[in-house]
Amino acid sequence: VQLVESGGGLVQPGGSLGLSCAASGFSLDYYAIGWFRQGPGKEREGVSCISISDGSTYYADTVKGRFTIFSDNEKITVYLQMNSLKPEDTAVYYCAIVLDEYCSGYEYGEIAERTWGQGTQVTVSS
Repeated sequence: VQLVESGGGLVQPGGSLGLSCAASGFSLDYYAIGWFRQGPGKEREGVSCISISDGSTYYADTVKGRFTIFSDNEKITVYLQMNSLKPEDTAVYYCAIVLDEYCSGYEYGEIAERTWGQGTQVTVSS
């Protein structure tokens, strides 16, 4: 079971960036996928979660209204579209399988640690 993140980069404040979280060799049916980030000198933060089972989505207050999480029809890839980016969004972003298929506990980092990937760097700077 492996998830691979991609899509990070450097963007100016106010800009947009899209991240991808691809499942390697399995479908995400009956899973919940969370996006997390860890900025320099900060603790890991749960950013967003999607339940593939029922399509429900959740967002941290810090990104609500700016970020959108969604999956493809094949339920193999989960995306995080980030708009109106701010310097405080600068972090390494990770995706992981959340232990509860309906996203309960994702904000507390209740994830399957073995699915934690390499992450992708997002830098918001002028």
